[in-house]
Amino acid sequence: MSRFFTASDSSSEESSDEELYSGEEEESHEEESEEESEEGSEEESSGDETGANRFLRDASSESESDEEDGAKVLKSAKDKRFEELEGTVRSIENAEKINDWAVISEQFDKLNRQIPALIKQNDGKVPKLYIQAIADLETVMLETIEKQKVTPKKMNAINTRGLNAVRQRIRKNNKDYAKDIDAYRENKDEFMREEEVEETPKEKKKKQKILPLDAGAVAEADDEGFTMVGAGGRAVQYTPESILKHLRSIVEQRGRKNTDRMEHIRTLEKLFDVAINDYQRVRVLLTLISTRFDLTSGTGSQMVQEQWKLAQQEFNQLLNILEGTKDIVVIENAEEWEDDEKLPAIIPGETFKIPGSVVSFVERLDDELTRSLQHIDPHTSEYIDRLTDEGSLYSALVRTLVYVESLKKQPNLELPQESLNRVMMRRLEHVYFKPSQVVTILESNTWKAMPSNLDSEITPRAISNDTTSLVQRLCTYLFKFSEGIIRARAMLCQVYFFALHDQYYKARDMMLMSHLQDTISNFDVNTQILFNRALVQVGLCAFRAGLVYEAQTSLQEICGSNRQKELLAQGLQLQRFSQISPEQERLERQRQLPFHMHINLELLECVYLTCSMLLEIPLLAQIGSSPDIKKRVISKTYRRLLEYHERQIFTGPPENTRDHVMQASKALSAGEWKKAADFINSIKIWELMANSAKIKDMLSAQIQEEGLRTYLFTYAPFYDTLAISTLASMFDLSERKVSAVVSKMISHEELAAALDQVNSAIIFRKGVELSRLQTMALSLSDKASGLIEANEKTLEQRTQGTANAFERQHQGGRGGRGGRGRGGGQRGPGRMGGGRNQQFTGGALGRAIQA
Repeated sequence: MSRFFTASDSSSEESSDEELYSGEEEESHEEESEEESEEGSEEESSGDETGANRFLRDASSESESDEEDGAKVLKSAKDKRFEELEGTVRSIENAEKINDWAVISEQFDKLNRQIPALIKQNDGKVPKLYIQAIADLETVMLETIEKQKVTPKKMNAINTRGLNAVRQRIRKNNKDYAKDIDAYRENKDEFMREEEVEETPKEKKKKQKILPLDAGAVAEADDEGFTMVGAGGRAVQYTPESILKHLRSIVEQRGRKNTDRMEHIRTLEKLFDVAINDYQRVRVLLTLISTRFDLTSGTGSQMVQEQWKLAQQEFNQLLNILEGTKDIVVIENAEEWEDDEKLPAIIPGETFKIPGSVVSFVERLDDELTRSLQHIDPHTSEYIDRLTDEGSLYSALVRTLVYVESLKKQPNLELPQESLNRVMMRRLEHVYFKPSQVVTILESNTWKAMPSNLDSEITPRAISNDTTSLVQRLCTYLFKFSEGIIRARAMLCQVYFFALHDQYYKARDMMLMSHLQDTISNFDVNTQILFNRALVQVGLCAFRAGLVYEAQTSLQEICGSNRQKELLAQGLQLQRFSQISPEQERLERQRQLPFHMHINLELLECVYLTCSMLLEIPLLAQIGSSPDIKKRVISKTYRRLLEYHERQIFTGPPENTRDHVMQASKALSAGEWKKAADFINSIKIWELMANSAKIKDMLSAQIQEEGLRTYLFTYAPFYDTLAISTLASMFDLSERKVSAVVSKMISHEELAAALDQVNSAIIFRKGVELSRLQTMALSLSDKASGLIEANEKTLEQRTQGTANAFERQHQGGRGGRGGRGRGGGQRGPGRMGGGRNQQFTGGALGRAIQA
């Protein structure tokens, strides 16, 4: 108990007779209590006492300690950041005193990392302590550099690097705050005094827990009962006069991190509701559409369908406003209105330009729709629902085209031709791959949805039912007024359109006259993909027309590489040992076409293999019967598949397209043309083509003809004469057709025979069989001729430069072969020195030997 009352008055001395402990014990206890009180003095000062000492404190000390506790616990994040800023500034000042630029460089970087958060929580204002610090630091840095120039003192390497780093960074950094730095240097005391005046009301505002709202603001609350409240708890008022200020603040925050774009969108929607004239509405819509596009930052993500539809609706509202007024236009090269305090004066009859690009907006809408279709599973109903948005997008494209045409007509506007070309190219890319029936429906729906007073001069309403005229007008305009990639793409789109609509000769002639096959490697990847698509479509068109050789030649380059998916941008076909980086794979996926633009790869392979069969089987029969003919290969892919099929021990019934074609090839080589025709016609993929019955009849006729040629190549050595009527009955052909086929083979020197028209028979000529020695002599002569050609090429390459230099040195007067030689002044091609040397130009080995 004595220990409990040690802190009280002399009560321990009065009750000394009643204590249980001796005097010595009391002294020991007093010493212990004194030691404990000394050890706990720090805790008493901080207000953390326990026991009796805590209860014996007076009221004043308790209130003081409570205030101190509250200040520690309730310190705001803003105060903490400001204290950190002050600490960093003190560190820079201390380092400046000892000229330690390595520390200054580190602390300067730390200072710049701290300032964005402080600016954000300070309502966008830069703390003046920061302005003071960077201004003084720049002054000290310049003074240090001048001292180094006047009295050079050796600084260590670390200090030098720090000084150079600060010098490079501070100039760039201070450009952003040049106005505040100039104000600080003009009057430092007044500049910093304003800081103190600004801070005092803010500290008072922190103590206010609830701020009452204005009655007017509450009355203007929305339907849900909420009111927009800004920084400081004040209600935000959206008025027509403040629209430009709000737009300026939103535009300045675009692209920054941690920006709430959805909040900006809601603000812009409210601003559009309070706008009172067309100028304000156009400005708000331009910013609103751009902000919606900012929601999808990066190339790997696609725009949400709801946001895309809202952006498309707002774009239509923008076009409605621009079509309704002639005094306001949106053009790319216009100057921006800088004064946010007042609206510009729009004079009726004069054109006021607003900076912006409706062409870029509609292109972005198109790109976002394409990107969305790339990421949706094409075999679901979601893809079909998303594809219906293409109709509204096409309407927006046509309206944009009409608006840009109207701007092009105005003489006082310098609209670049490229804008009109870009819109027309986008419209053409939505049309060229569709059948005529689909394009007609799309055009009619588009023109019905547009106001009746709108029309286009390039593609008027009258041709909306004529798809061929529409594509022709678009392509002709682009051929005339564009160049480079756009012109090449327009040409490829027209080639694709012609081939899709069975106009083979037009498509072929345009492809050949364009000479794009020579320069296509210089274009971008998307144009190369379009070229591959056009080439494949030309091949399919030739096949539908019954031109087997032309079809196989067109499809050889694409289908012979086993990379159809990649070349047509319809999927990734990774090779076995290919090393592709994730970045390359991402780029490849971005280039993929939406599913509704794909060409059926199974149909493409079926057409290619069928054409290769009709060409390769007669060629194999010809090579087998005539060993002296040079072996040539038409399709390596087909040969490889055929060899694999022949190596199989057991072949069951065909299961897929390749099996059908391989078994048909085997039957055709054996002379069973009916069996081959049955195999080919039983392929179900032909049903995907228009007029499939006509295609099957054409294939049967081709198989009959090639079967006849294969039979003649195979069995000609075993016949002396053969009646045409026999061949006609064997292959179910007319005698006239058989005569025509045989005559063609004889004229092309494929068959050593003569046609007896009187007796309707074929008379085969028996060639003299060569002995082994003669065969070897012929092969030796072939090799010798090849060696001579190689020597001539080598000699020409080695002697061409020397001969040309020698000729330039010694030719005189009129030049040419009649120059003056070394041996005299004769002219003409004599055998003098000059003539001999001028003839030796490395052209051929024979002329060199003769000289």
